[in-house]
Amino acid sequence: MKHLPQRLTYLMVGVGIITVVVLGFRPAPIRVDLAEVKRSSLQVTVDGEGKTRIRSRFVVSAPVAGRLARIKLDEGDKIKQGAIIAQIDRLPLDSDVREAQARLRQWQAERDGVATKRPKPEALFQAQARIRSAIAQQQEAQARVQQALAALEQAKRDRKRSQQLHIDGAISRKELETAQLLETTRQRELEAAQREVDSVAAEVVAAKEARAILQAEQRDPDYLLDVYNARIASVQAELAKLADDAARAEIYSPIDGYVLRVNQESARYVQAGTPLLELGNPADLEIVVDLLSTDAVKVKPGAKMLIEHWGGERTLNAQVKYVEPSAFTKISALGVEEQRVNAIANFVDSPIPLGDGYRVETRIVVWESSDVLVVPLSAIFRCDSQQNRDDLSVSVTGGTQGSKQFSDHQGSIQRSNFQTWCTFVVENNQAKKRQIIISQRSNLEAVIQQGLREGEIVILHPTEQIQEGKQVAPR
Repeated sequence: MKHLPQRLTYLMVGVGIITVVVLGFRPAPIRVDLAEVKRSSLQVTVDGEGKTRIRSRFVVSAPVAGRLARIKLDEGDKIKQGAIIAQIDRLPLDSDVREAQARLRQWQAERDGVATKRPKPEALFQAQARIRSAIAQQQEAQARVQQALAALEQAKRDRKRSQQLHIDGAISRKELETAQLLETTRQRELEAAQREVDSVAAEVVAAKEARAILQAEQRDPDYLLDVYNARIASVQAELAKLADDAARAEIYSPIDGYVLRVNQESARYVQAGTPLLELGNPADLEIVVDLLSTDAVKVKPGAKMLIEHWGGERTLNAQVKYVEPSAFTKISALGVEEQRVNAIANFVDSPIPLGDGYRVETRIVVWESSDVLVVPLSAIFRCDSQQNRDDLSVSVTGGTQGSKQFSDHQGSIQRSNFQTWCTFVVENNQAKKRQIIISQRSNLEAVIQQGLREGEIVILHPTEQIQEGKQVAPR
C-alpha cells in the first residue's frame, strides 16, 4: 500500500504518454469552407455585353449629283419634319429641263409636218370618182357593142335574102350590093364599138392604179410617225426625270428629331447617293446584345433583361423584343471564331439615362423561381453517374425503398435532361460523397432536383484531399 501512490503516478504518466502518441499519429482534420443547403430565389441568366442604338436612324443622302451648298446644321440640332436641311444648286438641273423641253417641241413639230406629205382627201375622192366614171363609160360601150352586134346579124340575114332574090331575078344587082354594103358597115360599127370598150377598160385600170398610188402615199408617212412618237416618248421620260431631279435639289427632313452627324459640312460637288447627314431621336433607344448562338437559343421574346455597369448605381430594366434569325462570325479576343447572334431589347424604364452607342452589360433572365432548393455552384463537381446511382438512392430515402424510388424516378430524370453532379456533405465531421441532380444553375448557385435536403452542410471548393470519410473542420 505504501507504493500505491507511486504506481498510480506511473500509470497516469504512461496513459498520458500513450494518449500523446496516439494523438500525435492521428491525422488532423482538413480545414474547409462550408455552406448550408437552403431554399431561396434564383435567376438563370445569359450574360453579354451590348450597346445602345437609336431605334430609327435615317441617313440622308444626296438624291442627285450637283454642287452641295454648305450645311449650316450642327450635331445635336433639333429639326422638324419637312424642314430644308440641305440644298443642291438647281441651275444646271433647270438648264437640262429647258433643253429637254426644246427637243420635245422640235420632235412634236416634225411629227406634225409628216401630215403634209400625205395626199389630200380630195385627191382620193377624185380618184374614186374617176373610177366610177370609167366604169360607167365601160358599161355604155359594152351596150353599144351589143347593139352593133345585133345590127350586124340583121345585115347578114338581109344580105343572104338579097342574094337568093337576085338569083331568082326578083331584085336587081344594085339592091344586092346595097345589102352587102350595109353588112360591111355594120361590121365596121361593131369593130369601132369593141375598140371603144377596150379603151374604156384601160381607163378603168388606169383610174384604179392611180387610186392605189394615192393610198400607198397615204400610208408611207406612218413609219415616220412611229419614229417621231418614239423620240417624243424618250424625251418626255427624260424630261420627267430631270424635272424630278430639279424638284429634289432641296432636301427635306423625313422626321422630327435631331442631327446625329453631319457627313458633308462644306460646299462641294457630290455624287448621287453621297451621305450628307444622319438623323434620329436619341430618346428612342434600343439595346443590341451579341450572344453566342448556343446561348441565343435559350432567349425568347419577352424575356426580362437587367442592365448593369452602365455608369449609374441602379439596375435598368429592359425586355427582349426579338432575336435576329441569322448569326454572324466574330473573332474573340483570344482569336477564336465564334458564331454570334444579336438580341434586340426595348427599355422598360424611362427616362433613359443613356445615349446612342453606349456600352452596357446585360443579364437576360431565361429562368427564375422564388422558392427553390439551392446550393453554391462551387460545392458541386462532375462525377460518374453510373458509379454513384446506388449512393444517391440510399442517401435520399435509404434501403430497398430508396432504390425503388430512385428506379421509378430515373426515367423522368432522363426525360427531363437533368445533369448529374456530385458534392461532399459533412456528416459527423466527415466528408461524404453524394450524387445530386440539378435542373438549373446560375453563375453562383444551382437548383437541387434530387440528392440533398434543406439544412445539410456541403463543402465549398473541394480539392483532391477531400475523400470519402475524411475528417473535416470548418476553416
